Amino acid sequence: MDQRDHQDSGLRERLIDVGVELVTSEGTAALGLREIARRAGVSHGAPRRYFPTHHSLLSAIARRGFEEFGSRVPAAMAGPGADDPRGQVRALGSAYVGYALEHPGMFELMFRHDLLDGAGRDGPSGARLRDSTLPMFELLVSLVARCGAGDQPRITAAALWANLHGVAQLWSRGSLPLALDGDPAASLDRLVDAAVDAHLPERRP
Repeated sequence: MDQRDHQDSGLRERLIDVGVELVTSEGTAALGLREIARRAGVSHGAPRRYFPTHHSLLSAIARRGFEEFGSRVPAAMAGPGADDPRGQVRALGSAYVGYALEHPGMFELMFRHDLLDGAGRDGPSGARLRDSTLPMFELLVSLVARCGAGDQPRITAAALWANLHGVAQLWSRGSLPLALDGDPAASLDRLVDAAVDAHLPERRP
């Protein structure tokens, strides 16, 4: 890589870094192209050299979120219940909800439909953000299948994912804590357990 290529790669990564910082501290509304460029110390037109559209830059920022979440999964699934697919499903669900609550801005960006549907492409590679979601979903499908969830593990996995996603969003917005106020059994762990129990068959003795 020559010096110019190195500089280009450095600036590209800096733009993504700035976007990650913005979405983490201020949410998705702060991710304007001009604001990202300003904080990166470049002209407002400079990002176009690396990201042909605003969506392609947002996709690259969101992909960092998937990478960070993905890096947490092995450790989460290596804990108690690591030898039990149902325990692994629960660990994956707990990690998913936990990440959503720790990084609400990034979590929102990661699942924006206008980015996931392939409208945002990341430069000449043409990599789509939805490609980053597939390994996570396929892992869930494989675990659900190992739990003996019938002949449609993908449907069951999709329903469980939707359930966990809803738990994360409703909890972060205060709706679930309000609805469950006064219930001594109410907790995120119990909600994750309930979601898993609702979609997977009961353990056989």
